[in-house]
Amino acid sequence: MAKLESSFKNMVISLFGVTLIASASLGLVNDATEGPIAETEMKKQEMALAAVLPEYDHLGEVIKVLPKDAADSIEIYPAYGTDGEEIASAVKSYTYSGFSGYIEVMVGIDDEGEITGFQVLKHAETPGLGSKMDDWFGNTEKPGQNVVGRSFPDGGLSVGKDGGEVDAITAATITSRAFLDALNRAHRCLNNVWDTDSNSGATQQIDQNTSDDDLASSEQ
Repeated sequence: MAKLESSFKNMVISLFGVTLIASASLGLVNDATEGPIAETEMKKQEMALAAVLPEYDHLGEVIKVLPKDAADSIEIYPAYGTDGEEIASAVKSYTYSGFSGYIEVMVGIDDEGEITGFQVLKHAETPGLGSKMDDWFGNTEKPGQNVVGRSFPDGGLSVGKDGGEVDAITAATITSRAFLDALNRAHRCLNNVWDTDSNSGATQQIDQNTSDDDLASSEQ
């Protein structure tokens, strides 16, 4: 096979061919993995809903709530008992105030306003520090840390350093504040839906202050 002459034209043709093959390969890989990834995410969400809610008969249609001046919606999953009465809601909430930014949490809140459970769905917090959110705030042997069973006081849940009653993760106060911020946002949005008797499946605009406090750039 004759060797191509080293020229600008042949270099462009070769580069175009390599780019075309690479693009086609990436497209095939994306098509092959998109379905399994979506299925994995769905199963993960179903497991989170079962974990944070009390025993229920069925779920209602998801309610999407868009907090004022926020780009991302909150998702609310109403849970009903066998008598058709709503017994609790699971709320997929978030915050951008984590030490490493985004934290996504699924939290269950019953019709009395008490937390029935939670699961951290996404985060990039420091391993061994902020990454301990699930274990720390779900520790039933440490009432000061455990948030399950708590109601939301006026002004929301807060850590001891801020005058609250929740013990922050050791050396990870920023993560702890962010975690509670996600829970508080869930509660505010859910309260607004309850107050306005919203229709399922609708995207709502919530008039509330969703800005996060300015936090220091360390885990202290």
